[in-house]
Amino acid sequence: MWLIITEKDNTARRIAGILFGKYKAEKVGGINVYFSSDREKAVIGLKGHIVEIDYPPEYNNWTKIPIESLLKADLVKNVKEKKIAEAIRKLARDAELVTIATDYDREGELIGYEALEIIKKVKPDIRVDRAKYSAITADEIKKAFSRRAELNYNLARAAETRQIVDLMWGAVLTRLISLASGRMGKNFLSVGRVQSPTLRFIVDREKEIRDFVPTPYWEIFAVFSNSEKFTAKHEKRFLKKEEAERAFARIGENAVVKKFTEKNVREARPIPFNTTEFLREAGKFMSPDRAMSIAENLYMAGLISYPRTDNTVYPKSISLKAIAKKFLESDFKREAEIALGYMKPSRGKKETKDHPPIHPVGVAKKSELSKDEWRIYELVVRRFLATLAPEALWAVRNAEIDANGEIFKASGKKLLKAGWREIYTYVRTEETHLPVLREGEILKILSKKLEEKETKPPSRYTMSSIIKLMERYNLGTKSTRHEILKKLYTRGYVRGNPLKPTEVASAVIDALKSEAEVITLPDMTSKLEEEMDRIEEGKLRQETVVEESKMFLSKVLKTANRDELGKRIIEGIKKDSIVGKCPECGKDLVIRKVKGRFIGCSGFPECRFSIPLPQKGRIEITAKKCKEHDFFILRLRPSKGKSWTFCPYCGYLEWMEKKKQEKAA
Repeated sequence: MWLIITEKDNTARRIAGILFGKYKAEKVGGINVYFSSDREKAVIGLKGHIVEIDYPPEYNNWTKIPIESLLKADLVKNVKEKKIAEAIRKLARDAELVTIATDYDREGELIGYEALEIIKKVKPDIRVDRAKYSAITADEIKKAFSRRAELNYNLARAAETRQIVDLMWGAVLTRLISLASGRMGKNFLSVGRVQSPTLRFIVDREKEIRDFVPTPYWEIFAVFSNSEKFTAKHEKRFLKKEEAERAFARIGENAVVKKFTEKNVREARPIPFNTTEFLREAGKFMSPDRAMSIAENLYMAGLISYPRTDNTVYPKSISLKAIAKKFLESDFKREAEIALGYMKPSRGKKETKDHPPIHPVGVAKKSELSKDEWRIYELVVRRFLATLAPEALWAVRNAEIDANGEIFKASGKKLLKAGWREIYTYVRTEETHLPVLREGEILKILSKKLEEKETKPPSRYTMSSIIKLMERYNLGTKSTRHEILKKLYTRGYVRGNPLKPTEVASAVIDALKSEAEVITLPDMTSKLEEEMDRIEEGKLRQETVVEESKMFLSKVLKTANRDELGKRIIEGIKKDSIVGKCPECGKDLVIRKVKGRFIGCSGFPECRFSIPLPQKGRIEITAKKCKEHDFFILRLRPSKGKSWTFCPYCGYLEWMEKKKQEKAA
């Protein structure tokens, strides 16, 4: 029998349908298996990793096991999907050939390798090969299975090395700060190889904003006219008010056009989507982890190509024209016509050979997808067609105007040909008006204005911009960056978008910067990412990289002052539980747990003011405040159902009013 292993059940079902035509679905030990009609071929889907690397059970007691001992422990491999593992064993007994058909990247190669290790315990000499594909379409799958190759063991080893290193870093450093601060159980504080440098970027930016001292400056604007009115700005930004006032006073009633230029400027098309660019764009209207989850579903449904890729150059093997033609009978008919009228693909700087850029491979109707699925699908389709469309063409005008020795500058731009902008509707088309002027032309000054302004602090990172920053510093991979961001939210380190760090986050980063700063810097993490590449290339051994991490973590444990770490973090935790000021005594109101959850006054026992809270679900303090009461808005995340937000003081006042009415009745 020929046994085919895929990453998930729905992929197995689709591949069976493509390869076998008719297939029979049966349960083997409770797991779906798809057999060909002659039962000579079978496809089974995994659930991602069915094996996990972990510490032996005796290391689970955080308080009794010294942290240093984690660096000497022999890690174990545990089968976490026992039913799937048993089904694979049963099928392996009758199999002569195994084809690994998991997603083709490091993680997919490791997932397939884990299944193969289970199979080889049953049949050590079984023949093995690999099917590589970038889309789950009939053409792509048939081509992949007709050109099967060898399993890339170095690729799997690189992924396994990452698992081991991340497990060690996470376990050692998380225990270090959690034990030091007394945050145990469900409330433990996590630290990670990629997570901590990323969080430092966010915390440092917040400090820049907080410490920012605005600098006043003055700008001069004037409204000019020949036959049309337009506004121009003085070429200089004045740092002294007196200088600005002198310049302002020199401006008379007329001015002369010193320079005027007009030219047509072409605006380049967007580059094809790799994972980072896709998540940046999708992050404008949903969280990156949600966007990636939807993209994976669309990939498995045969609608888009594999969504985990670094490539920004379409390979010649893809018929871009054939794909674009599919959309002539779809909701994107007009967009496809524009692309087909030009058909010259744009290209980015990154070119890889594993997978093509993310692009559509199937046509879907809006009615067939959920609202969020359609948003992601539409984004991918529009981006693809925009990369094939003509450049946009702008008419750009620039003027330099002399008003009694004071130079003003004005610019205008008008869109002449929309080109790709007609397809990719996610960018604003902003035009500014400037009439045609002649050098030497006299203009009338209709009005002038001196404005005082202040320099502004840097902006907070958005989910889109932090992903780009992570890529720049080689933090994480295309497959993990969105997961790291999700972890920062779930651990209560950041809130909102743009990302605002909590006091706990600031305390953790401050404490680590003081006692173990190297953990918060991207250098070591970036170096490890490069070493994963060298393992993949067969130029470095897994053992070397793991031993290097052990030595690094051992040094951190020896030099970190645990008492100081705990002290700093505890102070931050206290600040992070504040929801507002007590209406009775003015002291801080904090979330407390004493035989239940409630908001209590920090002035207790002198002040006994309190507000009841829901007892079930996780409560988060958001970055938003109630406009009426200046209380932080709380978010309740129940174990089931949607989360909801509320002002605790508004709720308290309503409750008190209701009690008052009941008493009066």
